[in-house]
Amino acid sequence: MHPPARKDYVSVTFGEQSGGKYNNSKQLRRRSCWRKWKQLSRLQRSLALFALVLLLVFGMTSYPAVHQHFRGLVEVDEERGAAAGLPHPPRVLQEPVKVQPEVPLRPEPPLLPSQSPMKRPQKRGPPVLLGRQEKRENMSGPLLVGVGGGRGQEEKKNKESNDKGVEPVIRGAGIEADKPIDDPKAGNSKESSPALPIEKTPKEMETFRLEGVRESFRHAWRGYKEFAWGHDELKPITKTYAEWFGLGLTLIDALDTMWILGLKEEFAEAREWVSTELSFNKNVDVNLFETTIRILGGLLSTYHLSGDPMFLEKATDIGSRLMPAFKTPSKIPYSDVNIGKGTAHPPRWTSDSTVAEVTTIQLEFRELTRLTHDQQYQDAVGEVARQVHQLEGKQDGLVPMFINTNSGQFTRQGIFTLGARADSYYEYLLKQWIQGGKKEHQFLEDYLQAIEGVKKNLLQKSSPSGLTFVGELSHGQFSPKMDHLVCFLPGTLALGAHHGLPDDHLELARLLMETCYQMYAQMETGLSPEIVHFNTHQGSTRDVEVKPADRHNLLRPETVESLFYLYRFTKDPKYRDWGWEILQSFNKHTKVSTGGYTSINNVRDPDFPLPRDKMESFFLGETLKYMYLLFSDDLDLISLDRYVFNTEAHPLPIWPSEPKE
Repeated sequence: MHPPARKDYVSVTFGEQSGGKYNNSKQLRRRSCWRKWKQLSRLQRSLALFALVLLLVFGMTSYPAVHQHFRGLVEVDEERGAAAGLPHPPRVLQEPVKVQPEVPLRPEPPLLPSQSPMKRPQKRGPPVLLGRQEKRENMSGPLLVGVGGGRGQEEKKNKESNDKGVEPVIRGAGIEADKPIDDPKAGNSKESSPALPIEKTPKEMETFRLEGVRESFRHAWRGYKEFAWGHDELKPITKTYAEWFGLGLTLIDALDTMWILGLKEEFAEAREWVSTELSFNKNVDVNLFETTIRILGGLLSTYHLSGDPMFLEKATDIGSRLMPAFKTPSKIPYSDVNIGKGTAHPPRWTSDSTVAEVTTIQLEFRELTRLTHDQQYQDAVGEVARQVHQLEGKQDGLVPMFINTNSGQFTRQGIFTLGARADSYYEYLLKQWIQGGKKEHQFLEDYLQAIEGVKKNLLQKSSPSGLTFVGELSHGQFSPKMDHLVCFLPGTLALGAHHGLPDDHLELARLLMETCYQMYAQMETGLSPEIVHFNTHQGSTRDVEVKPADRHNLLRPETVESLFYLYRFTKDPKYRDWGWEILQSFNKHTKVSTGGYTSINNVRDPDFPLPRDKMESFFLGETLKYMYLLFSDDLDLISLDRYVFNTEAHPLPIWPSEPKE
């Protein structure tokens, strides 16, 4: 038999209460859903509940992003509609919540006076100076140092103490990169800087900046004390030292800086070393010029500031040991002296001395005579000045770079510069006149004639910005080359104007000061190279070009020195702003984390500045000293009516009207 056929449908009969019609009421739907739910197994119900919870959690976490997305779509649609001229419903703005404004950790500092009010470029330099190239190929050039007298006599020093050079060190190998001192007009975000409100009073600004300089000095001194104590120079990268003369050059050069900065503990330690350890009875050759301006000048200055006779005793000792240099056929001194043997000689490769070397020792030896009443010192340097005053070979007051110690005549004539080998000759013409109470008129006459010679032969303007610069003259041909050393000139011109010289000297000082600042501002690191070449042709796109071999920065003081003079005499705050900017760049690109600062090889590459592993003594003796005086409002702190600085920034007194008994 076959089973009965299986029905393929279900017959449903509705009760009479439905009236024979389909009823989709909520009550019946709830009963049907509940019955289906009850028919599920316990496992199925658990899984369903778990999935529901997951969906709920996911929805809660994703709601803000989804909401923002759709809100953005709405705003885009509204913008498109507005662009097409279509109306859109107005938004309902919530009432703003009133909150107290927060002080930002580091607000953007205001633009400096020389900068455009437009948005600041990422790279340094004001927008008016065009043509800064994008990041250039990393070219550092050889380890070259400015050579010659004045502020750049380092040729022999490099051959003897730096002949091995320094291997390039990539960023991060000891350099404290990206850690500049905060801008004083911004809030303070560094633990080591004093906390000040954004709106600072002039006194608060002064205190902030002065403490910034003190901290820089302490950091540099910390490295010298730990790795080079009693030696000539610190090598901060390799944490060791270099010797030039073996006379504690950095320590002596920094003595009066510590006194001026009020660093009593550091000064006391250095004073103890000078008293007990410093001896000049050594069989060693020293350079007459460098030893005079750094050691003799430093000891004399510290004696005047502290009143400690020990420093005068040491100064007299070294001064007497330098005198054999003047025993030449012409009375023009040799460049090198053995202070232990009492002998002197010219450099091994020439019988010439540079003009700056033999004419930039007068302030120190003249002062030594005034203090000791021993006339030999002033007579020796006075004879040199007398001979140079009457020599032939000058051009409109400008002097050649070399002078022969045998004949007493200028050599290699026809090249005139205010850079290395000649620079401080012009500086000491003015300063001897000031030191002697403005009575020795031959110095003033030579100085005024030389400035007119600069205007006539060496002064030009760059293209496209019209920066006034001092070039060089070589056998009648003008070269737009300008050493960083020339940046002493704005300060010297301003000093002369302060002492009664023509007003146009101060105006020229202002123009040259702007140029020297731009030598920093147009570089990617914010630090000036050793030498620049200015463009003078119409159609140039940038004012300054720097050759690969000239891109090094030695922590030189000349620009900061001139900023000090310009601010002291004009009170224009932009000079302080420029100085603070330079200090920040030093801290960012040359500060070594373990102590000290290093010169660098490439100011055009902030990522790889290539540290040279040397901190010159003049960074403590000059650069930071002038920086501190720039930010100080105390006009009695080294009054320029009572003191004159030697070329190494050591202040010596202006002589009283009556001779000292």
